[in-house]
Amino acid sequence: MAFITMNRGKLVHNYQFLDNLFSKNQIEWGIVSKVLCGNVVFLRELVELGASEIHDSRISNLKAIKKINPEIQTVYIKPPARRAIQSLVRYADVSFNTQLETIQLISNEAARQEKRHKIIIMIEMGDLREGVMGDDLMDFYSSVFKLPNIEIIGIGTNLNCLNGVMPSHDKLVQLSLYKQLINAKFNKHIKWASGGTSVTIPLLLKNLIPKGNNHFRVGETLFLGNNLVTGETIRGMKDDVFKLYAEIIELMEKPRVPMGEMGVNVAGEQVTYDEKDVGKTAYRAILDLGLLDIDPKNITAEDKSINIIGASSDMIVLDLGNHRKRYQVGDLVPFSLNYMGLLSILNSAYIGKKVV
Repeated sequence: MAFITMNRGKLVHNYQFLDNLFSKNQIEWGIVSKVLCGNVVFLRELVELGASEIHDSRISNLKAIKKINPEIQTVYIKPPARRAIQSLVRYADVSFNTQLETIQLISNEAARQEKRHKIIIMIEMGDLREGVMGDDLMDFYSSVFKLPNIEIIGIGTNLNCLNGVMPSHDKLVQLSLYKQLINAKFNKHIKWASGGTSVTIPLLLKNLIPKGNNHFRVGETLFLGNNLVTGETIRGMKDDVFKLYAEIIELMEKPRVPMGEMGVNVAGEQVTYDEKDVGKTAYRAILDLGLLDIDPKNITAEDKSINIIGASSDMIVLDLGNHRKRYQVGDLVPFSLNYMGLLSILNSAYIGKKVV
């Protein structure tokens, strides 16, 4: 059985790196846990870090966090579905919102549960995912301020998630100005301008975050240590908190080129080959995971001599070249993963999860 490991020491290292970075810049932050897909073993590791705030896009995951530690502030990071509002109010202390009618329903449900629900109103700043349009923002806030059992604690934005629009100093200045205008117009004190995510950290490292932007939500960089602008690992962070291991279940010398009439494979692909490989052989290994678990393009073998040939639903095939003696049936082959690979693996019920 293939499995993935979380290295506790390296996770702690990355958490402390980020916590020190944000503390030095007077920025509050929360961990985005959605990549863990609600795995209780790994969620417990986040709680053990001492995090006071955890964000997720699945209410069931926030429920699991509350069960581990009811004192942690849970944040639901997408506009809520109306059919989920009862559970939202029960398990999320804060939610991101963009629809007045939905907030009205949250207000009603919060009254029934005798709670005060906190919200961050998201504003559209160019990436065209969720967010209230800037021209409508003042009227929107005016209406929400009138609702009982609702506390507005922030204005926020999401960038880079859908169309790849990058955060910039100018966009974050604009977000901060919106917050100032709302506070002045309505004589309120909105706590957060929440424009920071993993993709914004490179700006922070260059001291390009304008004052007033005082809240970040970070997942990918915590778990992978990566700079989402350059694609490199941030200096001082670990890029191998997670590691995937797959077992070799077959290892044989076989032709490099398929034999027979060619059609499309199970993934709907037309396989091509280099005619120079006709008549040549190589050692090929089959691993015990496949497309059901992950797209092979999202993993990289630690052994750089290994090439991934392709995959079917439950198996990945490797070309080992002439390196037969390095491996045997039953050996584990380690892989690193990118964010989408990590998300796929952690969402698979067929992959073991371990803390080391």
